[in-house]
Amino acid sequence: MKGGGYFPRDRAWHPPPCAPGYKSSVLRSPEKPLIAHDSTLSEMTGPVFGSDRLGPLDADLIRNAMVDGEPVGPRLLVHGRVTDESGRPVPDALIEIWQANAGGRYRHVTEKYIAPLDPNFGGCGRTVTDAQGAYRFRTIQPGPYPWPNGPNDWRPAHIHFSIFGRAFAQRLITQMYFEGDPLIPHCPILNAIPDPCAVESLVAPLDRNAAMPMDALAYRFDIVLRGRRQTPFENKTEGS
Repeated sequence: MKGGGYFPRDRAWHPPPCAPGYKSSVLRSPEKPLIAHDSTLSEMTGPVFGSDRLGPLDADLIRNAMVDGEPVGPRLLVHGRVTDESGRPVPDALIEIWQANAGGRYRHVTEKYIAPLDPNFGGCGRTVTDAQGAYRFRTIQPGPYPWPNGPNDWRPAHIHFSIFGRAFAQRLITQMYFEGDPLIPHCPILNAIPDPCAVESLVAPLDRNAAMPMDALAYRFDIVLRGRRQTPFENKTEGS
């Protein structure tokens, strides 16, 4: 065990900083080898979050931006557990998510996709894990969207996750995909990940046992912080 009590990451498990098929990574990737340092005391001891700062609708993306009705699109429950490298639950981990609407469009000032905005969907939420490391969001199925990577590249439907565990050393930014999406094998970002098992860890399976009959399907996305089988980072340098 290294890094002040945290297992080191397996860099071959995560996407490389430079992946030519993912064009923007070429320009933003470091030109020199990374230098590893042991974690400092401040990185290992905080901060710690609690549910007292959450609003009652923060984890309900169906309702937290409503104006005059519910958003358009299939209703979903996204749930799972956050654990550390030894399989122990991580309580009080702050999880923030953001996503496109059912048409594949983000509510962002720089968004250029022509799909319409949904006035009743903000596309972001947050929650804190419970004592067992469990979390849950209610949301809308995001749509795929085109992006200017190649002449006809489309991103699979996905939800962005930002996880802040019990310390800075447990920081993670990643994306969750949906089981059975035919665009997954064609995604240059996912194809940059060298290990197929690592890709599979980003694909949430349908969980019919957690579904709400006549209301919402459910998908389970479990997250591992640190260690050799940590949930893969996005193809960026954060947390490397």
